[in-house]
Amino acid sequence: MRTDRIIDAALAIVDDECPDALSMRVQAQRLDSGTATLYRHFANRGELLARVVDRVFSEVAADAQRLDASGWQEACRVTAKMMFDALRRHRNVAALLVERVPGGPNMMAIREHVISVLLDNGFAPELAARCYATPARYVLGFSIQLSDAGIEYGAVQPDLQYLGVDRYPATVGAR
Repeated sequence: MRTDRIIDAALAIVDDECPDALSMRVQAQRLDSGTATLYRHFANRGELLARVVDRVFSEVAADAQRLDASGWQEACRVTAKMMFDALRRHRNVAALLVERVPGGPNMMAIREHVISVLLDNGFAPELAARCYATPARYVLGFSIQLSDAGIEYGAVQPDLQYLGVDRYPATVGAR
């Protein structure tokens, strides 16, 4: 069985249902195979999910020359939009990014390209990294809001009783 076929089927389960619906057993049933076959390709469910995330980011296939010629602001804007579009097409994948920083080859290529553009435009390395990470996190935040994965946004609330509720009316009102 081809690895690409396994990843495609896993992405379909995540897209159709949610990340929690993906198990090696369910995956094997979907492929009319056994779990042993899957374990020959992937050490565990986490590795399979990492490859699913990277598959989604393979869709962010920017024209590098176009981005290089357009300036750093446009390169950042276009990359952020393409990342958002990919996560919007695969709404349930955003929840997987809350738990882990993607480090697959496709995500690393995107990150490397944007940081290279920033460095080529005179950004210090630390600032270039932040300038990449900030819009990436912004995109993730908006993607999670579109997610069907059932993330509860209000699950963690500050305990304001010791701080004086009167001092934080906006926070109390937003709860």
